[in-house]
Amino acid sequence: MPEAEPGAKPLKVILFGATGMVGSAVLAQCLADDAVGAVLSVGRRPCGLSHPKLKELMHQDFFNFKAAAPHLKGYDACFFTLGISSVGQSEADYTRNTYDLTLGAAKALLAASPRLSFCYVSGSGTDSSGRGRSMWARVKGRTENALLALPFKHAGMIRLAGLQPAPGFKSKTPWIRLAYAALRPLIPLFKLLGPGMVLDGPTLGRAMIRVAQGRATKPILEPSDLAALGA
Repeated sequence: MPEAEPGAKPLKVILFGATGMVGSAVLAQCLADDAVGAVLSVGRRPCGLSHPKLKELMHQDFFNFKAAAPHLKGYDACFFTLGISSVGQSEADYTRNTYDLTLGAAKALLAASPRLSFCYVSGSGTDSSGRGRSMWARVKGRTENALLALPFKHAGMIRLAGLQPAPGFKSKTPWIRLAYAALRPLIPLFKLLGPGMVLDGPTLGRAMIRVAQGRATKPILEPSDLAALGA
């Protein structure tokens, strides 16, 4: 993989979704990794951690970042791990809460920090054509395409398949808790299906940090790419 730029300074990172399973894993790696010097967590509620690297910005309206703009200046990267299930949603509603929300945040961040790198967690199976049969995959694909068209310094579309929850993590969504409790014993089996089919948090976090450093060789990263980049 490409090496980091010589003499590169530690990254200043903005993280969206720190209270979720993916976001909390990425946050933990950012706080532990010397490649990251500071983290701003943007969310509707506190993430529940205290660390010298970490600052938090409470923000309720994710469709309007005008008031938050002064706090978003001077950052090197954004790790966007927000996401909701498409279950029970119309395509219009899912588009608003996925495509519109993500693109609005991305454009606000670029306006505040024009040299920003951007990592977007989508999912394995995302449809780049935006015309496939799966509604969530179409919307995620259109979102990826729109992000890649923006002038980020580096961009990575993180097509995560599965993530091994960090010890002690409990989702606030009841059905997700039940699903992971049922699937946890099968994680070793899933890992045999192929590289990256189930990543641990440090591997995912390292992969995203390396995207922000310009060390990825392509913009769309499938599970096997993430495993290799984060190794």
